[in-house]
Amino acid sequence: MSVHGTARAPRPLRARARRLLGAAVAASAALLLVAGCSVGAADDDTPEDVVDQGYQSGDGSATTWAAADRKGPLDLAGTDYAGVTQDVADWRGDVVVLNTWYAACPPCRAEAPDLVDLANDYADQGVHVLGLNGTDAAGAAEAFQRQFEVPYPSIDDTDGAAVAALQGVVPVNAVPTTVLLDRDGKVAARILGLAEGSTLRALVDDLLAEQPGGTSS
Repeated sequence: MSVHGTARAPRPLRARARRLLGAAVAASAALLLVAGCSVGAADDDTPEDVVDQGYQSGDGSATTWAAADRKGPLDLAGTDYAGVTQDVADWRGDVVVLNTWYAACPPCRAEAPDLVDLANDYADQGVHVLGLNGTDAAGAAEAFQRQFEVPYPSIDDTDGAAVAALQGVVPVNAVPTTVLLDRDGKVAARILGLAEGSTLRALVDDLLAEQPGGTSS
């Protein structure tokens, strides 16, 4: 006597399929981690006349905007972990590097030495580095700063106000993200994901060579 109905895969095959599916999900998660610790919506409002769009370096992609197409000036302020108010408006006329991070983020830890070196090496050239941390409690953030001997301040942004101000000017779709402001406080470049040291320095050098208004010196 035969029984008719829907065929079912043998149990060993079903178990193997579940293992393969799990491996595929893990591989996809690993690929996202290369770009950054978290990724949001696609960047749909990038101007068509972006200069060097898609330029790749290390694990982060850098996008630069021509002076005439830059948005801003950016209004962003907050309180750092020492209780001091940090306001990018105070640095008009200088180049500003903004970096989103949190202590448990692997790409954030990988890029920290390059950001520390940049801050130290360019401090006398009118370059300001400012971190934005919307995840950590003060203890975790300060431990990270001590471990990497971070010389620059970071805003305690657990209320999200600073990142919201940044998002209002340029999309920030991954952590870490590094945004560079020109001497007028306008967004000149953005690196999504891990910022490779030589790329970051090249972008800073280009901005230092500009006068206010984006003209070359």
